[in-house]
Amino acid sequence: MRNSLYTLEDFDFELPQELIAQEPSSRRDAARLFVLDRKNGAYIHSSISELPSFLRCGDVLVFNDAKVIRARIPCRRKSGARFELLLSRRIDNHRWAAIANRTKRLKQGETVISAGDNPIELKIVRRTGDTLEIETGEILTDEILSAIGDIALPPYIKRDVSDQDRERYQTVYARRGSAVAAPTAGLHFTSELFDEIIKKGARTVFLTLDVSWGTFQPVRAHDIKTHRIQTEGYSLSEETAESINSARKTGNRIIAVGTTTLRVLESTYHDGKNVPGDGETDLFIYPPRKILSVGSLITNFHTPRSTLLMLVAAFVGYETIMDAYRDAVDKKYRFFSYGDAMLIV
Repeated sequence: MRNSLYTLEDFDFELPQELIAQEPSSRRDAARLFVLDRKNGAYIHSSISELPSFLRCGDVLVFNDAKVIRARIPCRRKSGARFELLLSRRIDNHRWAAIANRTKRLKQGETVISAGDNPIELKIVRRTGDTLEIETGEILTDEILSAIGDIALPPYIKRDVSDQDRERYQTVYARRGSAVAAPTAGLHFTSELFDEIIKKGARTVFLTLDVSWGTFQPVRAHDIKTHRIQTEGYSLSEETAESINSARKTGNRIIAVGTTTLRVLESTYHDGKNVPGDGETDLFIYPPRKILSVGSLITNFHTPRSTLLMLVAAFVGYETIMDAYRDAVDKKYRFFSYGDAMLIV
């Protein structure tokens, strides 16, 4: 056993480029499923369509129902110069954190215009390093964003957005919020799979965390404790909290679907229960922190040196997860947002 002081380099691993999924699987539930027992490190290889066979009556699966918005907006300056603006996080109804290419030329106080037939004015009210704070005269509704923007694929998907992406980079149960990136563990679920989960006697409940572009922010600090992640808004309803707390009280499993879901559950876990409410979290989970709010996790395979891999290492144990990742690479699992999944029990 190693000590509990981890550095960035501890979370590196060899990943062949061809294992980085550039396209979604043929069907949502066609992805492979790596089933890992975190108590003893044993694992088996299965598929997402077989997930119900690993569930028990009384399990509660918790999903993030955040909707991915069309956050990538082509813009132009009054000089005519064109650039692209990426909304990173909603601050309030009229203000957004954003990043842009060619940011050095953009000035605080400048107003830019979205490209297209129905342009929207966007004022740069503050600039902090490469991050811009954008103010809009009108609320950027889904309808407006659909007219002026497009979805933002993760930076490791090296191609243009397609019509298939506009469908598949969104969960079938997305219904609220303003996520810039998808809660990708949920991309595997279909209506039919939900039906099979219910037939098994398990329950499905929902919370919301607006996933920001910060989910892709690289960790640069050798000492991971000094890293900070972007604040994200969440909502945990009384109904969902009650279902989770009741399951915990009766000894049933709580299964977080995705790292975003787990971060909300850890952020709202106090004195043995989850407390409902709306709030913000910048919780960064890494070893040796113990995760207390859930007993199981469904997640995709994450990038080397990422905060998401660090979270999973805290949940599973460092040696166990790194061994599992090495086997997944050897077995040619597909990695990242459009890749395969892992069930940790």
